[in-house]
Amino acid sequence: MHALPERQAPDDGEFAAIRQAAEPVVLRGAAADWPAVAAANRGALGHYLSDMATGDVVPMVRAPASEAGRLHYAPTVARPNFDREPITIAGFFTEIERQSGAAAPDTLAIQGLAAASFLPGFAAANPMPLVPDVEPRLWLGTAAVVATHHDQVENLACVAAGRRRFTLFAPEQVANLYMGPFHITPAGTAVSMAHVTAPDLAHFPRFAAALDAAFTAELDPGDAIYIPYGWYHHVEALSPLNLLVNYWWNPARRDVGSPWDALMHGMVALRQLPPDQRRAWRAMFDHYVFQTDADPAAHLPDAMRGILGATSPADLSSMRRAIIAALQKQERG
Repeated sequence: MHALPERQAPDDGEFAAIRQAAEPVVLRGAAADWPAVAAANRGALGHYLSDMATGDVVPMVRAPASEAGRLHYAPTVARPNFDREPITIAGFFTEIERQSGAAAPDTLAIQGLAAASFLPGFAAANPMPLVPDVEPRLWLGTAAVVATHHDQVENLACVAAGRRRFTLFAPEQVANLYMGPFHITPAGTAVSMAHVTAPDLAHFPRFAAALDAAFTAELDPGDAIYIPYGWYHHVEALSPLNLLVNYWWNPARRDVGSPWDALMHGMVALRQLPPDQRRAWRAMFDHYVFQTDADPAAHLPDAMRGILGATSPADLSSMRRAIIAALQKQERG
């Protein structure tokens, strides 16, 4: 593994350059002045968040002590190895206190809680000027391990309480990560079946190459990490009480359809082709979709580019209708 690059909290221009480079970076002290960090440092995080909370019920993850904090799959891979139950923020801290006296405490977590809905004063009290228009989400819990996964967004994650260890893999490592099923996931996105903290290289031999290429860092309260779009990350909450606040955003156009949907259709339409046809389509995708050579329509007059130059909402709407019609025709036989 390699140490992640680090720098002190950047200004707007420096953060724009970090994003442009599309490489992960640890941002030391980026949230060091947050009241939430101060509250956690003096052991008052429960009171701080409970006083701010709406009192609404939220879903809590509970995993038995036998899972050793790892939030993953049950042995059959047919379901997660944890359950969810309703609780309030105040009730969550009461349960943490109750579990702290147990000989074998459960792992408890509240994941991806939208601050605007459940802690409406949090964003204003704990601002993140690098992403002023992005709503924060809170990840609260006891010591736990979240399996390697990736998000189809950019991510700025700030540690407000406890310590966290991040292990990151570039998107190109996907073939070495042994990802799990898409249709049954622990929390909505596919996760690696290979464990960073206890790798079984007999079953997952290519994972050794992923680990050799991985980047890692440990973050203290007030530190942040920028995770570029599509980078895989494994997250360990190392302390008895942890709070991560993250910001997800995607600057890409939203009116052009989902790349994920295109991938799903590609697996149906392309994966079953014979090798010579897959070779031909790989070249087509590289040229027309990923434009690895150059603009595939640069040699054509603007008025004659058609789908090769379609960018306007009207053009894209027309293309989408044509795709839908083609799929419906295929379904009808």
